[in-house]
Amino acid sequence: MKGTIRILTLGLIVALALVGCASAASETTNEHVIQTTGTGNVITTPDRAQVTFAVQTENQDVKLAQTENAVKMSKVRDVLLASGIPRDALKTTGYNIYPIYEDSVGLLKPKIKTYQVTNRLTVTLHDINKTGEVIDTAVASGINQADSIQFMLSDEKSQQVRTEALKEAVARAKSDADTISAAMGTVIRGVQRAETGSSYSPVYFQNYALDNAAPRAVAETPIQSGDITVSASVTITYLI
Repeated sequence: MKGTIRILTLGLIVALALVGCASAASETTNEHVIQTTGTGNVITTPDRAQVTFAVQTENQDVKLAQTENAVKMSKVRDVLLASGIPRDALKTTGYNIYPIYEDSVGLLKPKIKTYQVTNRLTVTLHDINKTGEVIDTAVASGINQADSIQFMLSDEKSQQVRTEALKEAVARAKSDADTISAAMGTVIRGVQRAETGSSYSPVYFQNYALDNAAPRAVAETPIQSGDITVSASVTITYLI
């Protein structure tokens, strides 16, 4: 008898708990909401630049090709450092050795004609106005292959502009919610949830032109960074 009473009591407790959970779920489900999405875009100028270029050498002897490449790249690095570029702003971003084959004849296996060595260097600049000057200096020092120029934002500026874009996105989402609420004859009484996101794309130039034959006395290579657009979005669920 006592065992039966205990089982019934336990069953009653479980049933009450389930009723409580169902009641809470029902209350949540019955909440009236308005969900709106806002976007914000802020146009700004980049404050960082990355220039990537390379020294490429070729020789029948792979060791000689490597040695010649090392000598030329060392000269480039020394000149850039002497011009005021910090050592930690210079970074090797690629080193490749490719065999160049002769044209094959019939079924004969093609022979290696020469070896091509490419050493790629990326320079990060905090003053984007020096981009053209750095390119000219590198070319005059031995750089003979262009890769890319990338203009971007520092972490500090990226965060600052992102904040502005988010404020604009929230203002638009709130304006839409106010308009919908007024049209429905309701009042916004709080926020249930908010989700955000942001992005921007650096300005990227690939395979820019190098004029190896141009004398060093000519005017500095003109480089225009362009503008960067930072975008932010927010989706807000308002309680009404």
